[in-house]
Amino acid sequence: MAWFSPRPLLLPQMLDLNAEARAKQPALIVDDLAWTWSERVTQWRRWAGVLTGLGLRKGDRVAVVMDNAPETVVALLGTVYGGFVAVPINVSVAEPAITGMLSDSHAIVLVCNGAHATRLQASVRQLPTLLARISDEPQEGWQTFSDLLTRVTPVSRAAEISPTDECNIIYSSGTTGLPKGSVHDHRCRAAWAYDMAVVLRYHPSARTLCTLGLYSNITWVAMLATILAGGSLYVTRRFDVAATIDYIAENSITHTAMVPVQLQRMLESGPIDKQRVMSLQSLMCCGSPLAPSVKQSVVDAFGNAFLELYGLTEGLVTVLQPEDMGDHLSSVGKPAPGQKIVILDNEDRICSAGESGEIVGYGQLQMAGYHDRPDANEEATWVDPDGKRWLRTGDIGKLDADGYLYLVDRKKDLIISGGQNIYPADIEAAILEHDDVGEVAVIGVASDRWGETPLAVFVGGADHEALVEWTNARVGKQQRISGAGSVVELPRNPNGKVLKRELRATYKEILKHA
Repeated sequence: MAWFSPRPLLLPQMLDLNAEARAKQPALIVDDLAWTWSERVTQWRRWAGVLTGLGLRKGDRVAVVMDNAPETVVALLGTVYGGFVAVPINVSVAEPAITGMLSDSHAIVLVCNGAHATRLQASVRQLPTLLARISDEPQEGWQTFSDLLTRVTPVSRAAEISPTDECNIIYSSGTTGLPKGSVHDHRCRAAWAYDMAVVLRYHPSARTLCTLGLYSNITWVAMLATILAGGSLYVTRRFDVAATIDYIAENSITHTAMVPVQLQRMLESGPIDKQRVMSLQSLMCCGSPLAPSVKQSVVDAFGNAFLELYGLTEGLVTVLQPEDMGDHLSSVGKPAPGQKIVILDNEDRICSAGESGEIVGYGQLQMAGYHDRPDANEEATWVDPDGKRWLRTGDIGKLDADGYLYLVDRKKDLIISGGQNIYPADIEAAILEHDDVGEVAVIGVASDRWGETPLAVFVGGADHEALVEWTNARVGKQQRISGAGSVVELPRNPNGKVLKRELRATYKEILKHA
């Protein structure tokens, strides 16, 4: 039996340790306001006291529908600090979807910015389980965030929790229909902090810029790694290309996490002055695959700071490190420490190197499961011969002989035309070579002759018929597109992923008789 047996270091204890060891160092910067680790922990203790005073018990859920602001950080991390479960919700989705997530999560408290409190005023009345509604601005029927913090008796320290206690629930971006929330327990979240701090090169002097919503798991990755390392979080209220570059330069930002559409906008804004971004040590991109040509442009602009991460909120991560960009630019790297990946064919047999199939993963980043969705848990599970439960990603990929992962497409985006499997990403890569196409998404639409047939929806000035002819001269016979349509912009979720389901709904029968 071990003489010394320290408890696992979990997120609430990380916050307390930073308040002790780095009391006077900056923890959070928003606009021209800054707070030390000591000051932040005081606020988290007060917020935990607010929730305790409202009658919440360990494990109760607190939903947060807030734009980026100092109060958002207090609400999210103060909830976790007190032993409660944070439920950050995407602020860009419609009221019915938010109401569905609130109901599904069994949230007892709802915290909003004033604008979101106003738009949710009517719909949240349908939720009798809500014990309290809190807004950062005075609202009829809502308690005020600042008033509660002022009057409260703070807790004295972080809650005593176990590794299997729930930490947060994060819902899929733009959830429609039946909500699907990923539950991360404290063991899992500590693993995210440790593993991402290693692969993304965090350290105690890290200055992390958060430009995405604080509800996004991509932002949580950056926050967790920064907290573990004892660095500083710099949170902006919104993303703007010029302002972001200025912010990096003026604050000597070392780390940040972005989605592809942000990087593309930065590149499109004109040449990037390398002197102004030279402080960057880790620029992580995640959310959707980057085209190799765009990836090379990012490398040219940001150099060895750029890393590409492929991952799922449910718990799987690969990283393409700067030193691997040269020979493996079109890959998404190798599994992060503690992760294993295999490729399965349609019969759930493990594929050999170079063969395409569904990506499945196993490791300590895996979520506890989907909240109240045993059906979704079963669907997302592959059980290996040893009885281990692996996570199905729904993505098609292949591993090369050296273990680098290459994405082929989304399984659900696969087009079956005339009995043949067609991967839209292959066609998209060809179309992006056209000078008058800036962005493109290829979808399958109904066809009497083929069942499905590919349609290209693009942003740019290309002539539709000419683009079809140009594309079909460059792709395989099975990959030829039957039509093209142009849009001002492709629909995307906040993480930059193209919402192909919306395109399919718009164009579903445009080529039915093709």
